Amino acid sequence: MAKGYWVTFYRSVSNQAAMAEYGKLAGPAIQKGGGHFLARTIATKGYEGGLKERVVVIEFESVEKAIATIESAEYRAAEKVLEGAVEREIRIVEGV
Repeated sequence: MAKGYWVTFYRSVSNQAAMAEYGKLAGPAIQKGGGHFLARTIATKGYEGGLKERVVVIEFESVEKAIATIESAEYRAAEKVLEGAVEREIRIVEGV
C-alpha cells in the first residue's frame, strides 16, 4: 500500500497567535492519526511563481489515514482556530 502525504502551502499568515494555538491542537490530532512531520518550515526558495511561505509535509501510512485525520473531529476543532488567520492550500497525495 502506498503512503499518503498531506501537503500544506501557506499563502499568508496574518495571526501568529492563532497559528501557535492551532499547532497545539493540530499536532496531537495529526499524530493520533499516524502522521509524521517530514517538513514544517518556510520555503528555502520559490520557483515558477511559488511563494516563500510556510510549507508542511506530513507522511501517513496511507491516503485513507491522511483523509481520516483531516476529517476527524480533533483536527476540525484545530482548524477552526485558523479561521481568518491564514490563507493556505492543503493537498493529499499518494506516494509512489
